[in-house]
Amino acid sequence: MENSQKIEIWTDTDGLMTANPRKVKKAFPIKEISYIEAMEMCHFGVKIIHPTVIQEAQRKNIPIVIKNKLNPDFPGTVISKKTNHNFIIQGISSISDIALLRLQGSGMVGVPGVSKRLFGALSNEKINIILISQASSEHSICFAVEPNSAEQAKNAIESEFSEEIKNNQIDPVFIEKNLSIIAIVGENMRHTPGISAKLFSALGKNGINISAIAQGSSELNISTVISKTDEEKALNAIHDAFFLSGTKTLNIFMIGCGQIGSTLLDQIQAQSASLQQNQSLEIKLIGIANSKKSFFDKDGIDLKNWKETLENSEPSTTEEFVEKMIKLNLPNSIFIDSTGNEKITENYEKILGNSISIVTPNKKANSGDYKTYLKLKETAKKSNIKFLYETNVGAGLPIINTLHDLLYSGDKIIRIEAVLSGTLSYIFNSFTGEKAFSEVVLETKQKGYTEPDPRDDLNGIDAARKILILAREIGLPLEMKDISVENLVPEDCRQTSSIEEFFSKLSTHNSDYSEKLAKAKTEGKRLCYIAKIENGKASVKLETVDSAHPFSALSGSDNIVSFTSTRYLERPLVIKGPGAGAEVTAAGVFADVIRIANYLN
Repeated sequence: MENSQKIEIWTDTDGLMTANPRKVKKAFPIKEISYIEAMEMCHFGVKIIHPTVIQEAQRKNIPIVIKNKLNPDFPGTVISKKTNHNFIIQGISSISDIALLRLQGSGMVGVPGVSKRLFGALSNEKINIILISQASSEHSICFAVEPNSAEQAKNAIESEFSEEIKNNQIDPVFIEKNLSIIAIVGENMRHTPGISAKLFSALGKNGINISAIAQGSSELNISTVISKTDEEKALNAIHDAFFLSGTKTLNIFMIGCGQIGSTLLDQIQAQSASLQQNQSLEIKLIGIANSKKSFFDKDGIDLKNWKETLENSEPSTTEEFVEKMIKLNLPNSIFIDSTGNEKITENYEKILGNSISIVTPNKKANSGDYKTYLKLKETAKKSNIKFLYETNVGAGLPIINTLHDLLYSGDKIIRIEAVLSGTLSYIFNSFTGEKAFSEVVLETKQKGYTEPDPRDDLNGIDAARKILILAREIGLPLEMKDISVENLVPEDCRQTSSIEEFFSKLSTHNSDYSEKLAKAKTEGKRLCYIAKIENGKASVKLETVDSAHPFSALSGSDNIVSFTSTRYLERPLVIKGPGAGAEVTAAGVFADVIRIANYLN
């Protein structure tokens, strides 16, 4: 080596990589790296070259070139004294299996020689220490060793401090196993503010707990100790945060392939190129399921062929789908429930508790038990992830987000009035007296605007669920039983054995509805099925509104919401637009997914 001008190392990769390519698919070769940076990476898991070789080359200022024997034309990585690159860090490395030992106790505070005794005891047993971290209070010291040395280290330390342990001045040594060390390395980290914040944010927003932190005064390396099960997830989250010009990958899992779900996937596919180009965002469909089958692909399911892929997949239950999603433990994961199935919502707490965000138009969770509603929001907050459900109320209309903006800015809601059922909106906008009420309902059903059983719309429960959610969003602890609901299905129509019989009986009540319409017209008003929150109470019922009311111009199946607040007192804030339909609902779900992407940046 003495007279060498260059050292070449030929391996099976294109050089030293930004991260382990077996664990981080987006890892790429580092063009140039300094001796000291390369040594740091090799100390923390990179196996291509031994640190002593780098140290000797540095001493003699001999550049090292790492090349790929399978791709000899690729320039590879040059390790030398000086480098020129634009990244804040050069790479991420990890040690997959370590044990963390902790010595603590009041008998350590202000006592000289504790560290000397501790590390002397370990040195006598020839135990190598990988990482050290000490609190400024001097109350505790923790350090990492190889797992097979943990018990030997514990015995050596407890023997050295036997008197202090006997007198309860120092606690017995605590061992935590099944841990990994993740280290970010780079000379550009020195004197650059915000590096630690970026690192810890990437981990925190993915629910990854840190057991210990170590950073040298050279600011060349920040090392964190995390659970071994989170190693790959952490590597990918950190790599996304520091490399690829801010490109973010969202890993989505979806249950429900009906109109909303399939439309959402079409929208994601159509917008994919634009998101990558303009937002540096990649959305991968990792798992998909319907009521019978599910399919997973860690590298992403082809959105062009997902229907055929799912059709040819294996039978699966919701619980099995959730378990597989959790086990994959991918960063930036989002679960999308595009069903109306109450059973699926029973898994929400578990999903959120495993640091997976949820986006859903399924209103069953938020309109169920109030304690469950609070628990889900609390779990999402504790896990530092998102539970978004804009489409629970008003499909794609920005109702919940607007309400949150008002509340967060200090406004106080006095009254909420809303037409929240696209079906009932269409029925009463079409019921002008030219046709009988039962005929209008039948035509609405034939156009596909109602549930298969129109009574599920006419009973007002759907509108009641939506106003209940809005009531809870403004802080009212209401249950479904607290909502006053006017059921528009006559008593003798509620238990009919068939839809045909229902319409037959409904026709006998046409005169009742005609009388209500005639009375409203006489007063210069129109009929509206309105949901309302005022004075701490909520109701949904058929009302009349005059021409001055914002609901008087309602048409088609539009929804409308009116917020009266301390700031919008004389003229309420009104949101109006399509309140139903696969396109707008899927677009609302899509928008919530993008909100999570922005949160993760």
